[in-house]
Amino acid sequence: MGKFEEYLEKTIPEKDSLKLVKKEAEKYYKEHSLEDCFSMGLELYQSNNFQIQEVGVFLIGYSASENKSALSFLEDTVSKHENWKVQEILAMAFDNYCKIIGYEVALPSIKKWLNSDCANVRRAVCEGLRIWTNRPYFMQNPQTAIQLLSSLKEDKSEYVRKSVGNALRDISKKYPQIVLEELNSWDLLSKEIKQVYKLASKFLDSVEA
Repeated sequence: MGKFEEYLEKTIPEKDSLKLVKKEAEKYYKEHSLEDCFSMGLELYQSNNFQIQEVGVFLIGYSASENKSALSFLEDTVSKHENWKVQEILAMAFDNYCKIIGYEVALPSIKKWLNSDCANVRRAVCEGLRIWTNRPYFMQNPQTAIQLLSSLKEDKSEYVRKSVGNALRDISKKYPQIVLEELNSWDLLSKEIKQVYKLASKFLDSVEA
């Protein structure tokens, strides 16, 4: 066990502490190279303590901005982790990656992950970028965010569909008309689409088509 892992063992309590996990990961990222972040992230991911694994996932996410292997590790390995809390960190780590390189530059990765065969990967994008239209690029291009999310309106995973519906609902607070226009184009005979529609349209009852 390395010194940083020993430090985390002593610092991070048994009780779940996302705030502390984020703080320690960000501190390490600011004080070390991206190469160090990647190697340390891989090391921490081997820990038996899921919160130390989470610090590792954050570090790998930071390093993904310059390391394709790091992004692949998130997509291919972390997405298969059984702990749902680690999946939440995967979403945040992917968002950090997008933030560092710029959301417009990250569009190919965003689209690739949205088309993944793995539900956890698809959901990581939907969830990680919330609120989508508070993010640079999507703030100026809400239609793009709506279209990308809507492409998963009939996703086979209920877990993903809920995230899609909630993300569209978020956007509808600022851009009700655009979201409504998209929703009105959907075929509600599909029970999957109907579920997403119900979530997405929660705040749109008073909006005129």
